[in-house]
Amino acid sequence: MHRSIKRIVLPAAAAAIAALALAVAGCESSGKDDSSSTSAQKMDTDGKAAAVANLKTAPAASTQPKWGKPTGTVTFTQAGDDKVKVAYDLKGLTPGTHGFHIHEKGDLSAADFSSAGPHFNPTKHKHAGPKSSERHAGDLGNIEADTSGNAKGTVTAEGLSIGSGAANDIIGRSIVVHEKADDLKSDPSGNSGARVAAGVIEAKK
Repeated sequence: MHRSIKRIVLPAAAAAIAALALAVAGCESSGKDDSSSTSAQKMDTDGKAAAVANLKTAPAASTQPKWGKPTGTVTFTQAGDDKVKVAYDLKGLTPGTHGFHIHEKGDLSAADFSSAGPHFNPTKHKHAGPKSSERHAGDLGNIEADTSGNAKGTVTAEGLSIGSGAANDIIGRSIVVHEKADDLKSDPSGNSGARVAAGVIEAKK
């Protein structure tokens, strides 16, 4: 009787152990697949991060008719590991050339937008034009408003990132349009005059 029971139990135990081994292997395999899926998702989104800033007129500037009431939208798209494409569509500017920069802070509480701080400059370089090898990361050069006060175009800047958490991340900072042209050399702001419009850079949803 005991021998008969032993013959039945042993095969059953072996089957249970085999099933358990298959289940463990399945779990391990499932874990690996999830990890691979996550990596693939990260690769799919590389270079596609985007942000937007809705510009408003500086309260201090709005009382001076020659500056008009500049407003508009600036969008930012990651165009490489260390490069961002900036597209602007603005109106209400004084016709002519205006300095265009990313500033350190997203604080626009001051009437003249001085609360936005200096140009965004994580590398601690001197001010220059956007094509210079050494410049503020936020130095985007100039934009040109037509006779109707409209300015539309794009510029690509190196040394910036969107939502990376790195020192050159522009999320939470501000984009500022200045009263005059940036001379692309005078430190710290290119002698570009007052800040006439600005917007906080926010991650695009």
